[in-house]
Amino acid sequence: MTRIIIHGCSGAMGRVVSELAQEMQDVQVLAGVDLNIDAVFDYPVFPSLDVCDVEADVVVDFASAKAVDHLLDFCADKRLGLVLCTTGLSEEQIKKAEAAAEKTAVLRSANMSLGINTLFKLLREAAKVLAGAGFDIEVVEKHHNRKLDAPSGTALALADSINEAMEHAYHYEYDRTERRERRDPKEIGIHAVRGGTIVGEHEVIFAGQDEVVTFSHTAYSKAIFAKGALEAARFLTGRKPGLYTMADVIG
Repeated sequence: MTRIIIHGCSGAMGRVVSELAQEMQDVQVLAGVDLNIDAVFDYPVFPSLDVCDVEADVVVDFASAKAVDHLLDFCADKRLGLVLCTTGLSEEQIKKAEAAAEKTAVLRSANMSLGINTLFKLLREAAKVLAGAGFDIEVVEKHHNRKLDAPSGTALALADSINEAMEHAYHYEYDRTERRERRDPKEIGIHAVRGGTIVGEHEVIFAGQDEVVTFSHTAYSKAIFAKGALEAARFLTGRKPGLYTMADVIG
């Protein structure tokens, strides 16, 4: 049984994690941590980690970047596994997560979806064949009109998976409006679309001579990220200290 504390349990993602955990026989949410302690759950909710006296195996975090520093200190001190799902972390916080991983198991990925992380794996293999044969590469991502960052972290991670497979031979191009020249064969175009209530769509295009190969992923709800986070929590249970990713979960 994997015993979980949800950090940010009253937020939109925290609530989805709570609901999905109820459907999993080998996962149990023992407590939540959130500034909003008025929300009703079937487990106790504490206003901070410092007053949470519940023993668990893993913390699943869907809170905010400003709370990550204390979260990392807490999990490292308690030797408590951490699934770090909060995005928008600073370089200093990323380094701090790496330091915390020397004391406890920490899992961090740009996207918690099992499907997206399988796509990372497929793209690395495809790039070796298609990019190696001179196919042009473009990444297009679409999200709702409230999303602040562009391009998405997932779009960048998709490009990174290709670039890593090609020994970092490519550079990224985000805007061609001020250029009037042919496309550089060693660029990966990354484009962001914002509108409506699109949960998340990512498309990777390999365009060659007289043929196009497209990889795509569509998120229809936030449940896919919660599902991935819970699978990650199960994976982390009993693991040695270290920095893990969803690639480790899917194998």
